[in-house]
Amino acid sequence: MVSSCFVPLFLALFISSTLVVNGDIDLIQKTCKSTKFYDLCISSLQSDSTSPEADTKGLALIMAKVAMANATNTTSYLSSNVLMIKNTDSFAKRALKQCADKYSAAGTALQNSVQDLSSELYDYAYMHVMAAADYANACRNGFMRYPRLVYPPEIAAREEGLKRI
Repeated sequence: MVSSCFVPLFLALFISSTLVVNGDIDLIQKTCKSTKFYDLCISSLQSDSTSPEADTKGLALIMAKVAMANATNTTSYLSSNVLMIKNTDSFAKRALKQCADKYSAAGTALQNSVQDLSSELYDYAYMHVMAAADYANACRNGFMRYPRLVYPPEIAAREEGLKRI
């Protein structure tokens, strides 16, 4: 789920007129102070070599790309685990496959948000970020359909990581 941190960051980047300064050394810090996970925000933005020169749009693009990488990595992780499950556990296999599909859709939604940000279509970018959050959340909900299955802690941790981004 993306919404708990990324959406406030997204809103801070485009609604707050005090943050629209190109090349501001303190822009990353000012932006990250408006988020719930300051240290993660700082490390995510600083992981990109272009962030010191980025304006607010550039920082939003960096965060969208970080979230997209997280969703893509989770899709790969889930897909590889589907292959390792024995044929006898069809419920687990089905739940993992559905989760992989949801995270793939989240990655696509985040890719669309990157394109929308680049085109300055901020309403659509926001809509795609919210869709990505819903897709990640749908993975957890999918496990609830199978009462005998436990939501794996590894997937919960990945979901939480995406949520915090």
